[in-house]
Amino acid sequence: MKVFLVSAVVAILLAVAVSAILGQFHEPAYQRFAGSGAYVDHPGHNLVGPDWSGLAPVPPAQES
Repeated sequence: MKVFLVSAVVAILLAVAVSAILGQFHEPAYQRFAGSGAYVDHPGHNLVGPDWSGLAPVPPAQES
């Protein structure tokens, strides 16, 4: 039981240490992959227009 507790404590300490080290190198994707090409920002909330209901229009039946 003592070995299990020691290994659990060592695993937790190792995880905290690795997290602290990797946290120094973290760079958000929008900074890391910034370039001179097209820039896509937050597109907004209404991308289809004010009259869009979400349903495809059904054309009226044609009489022959």
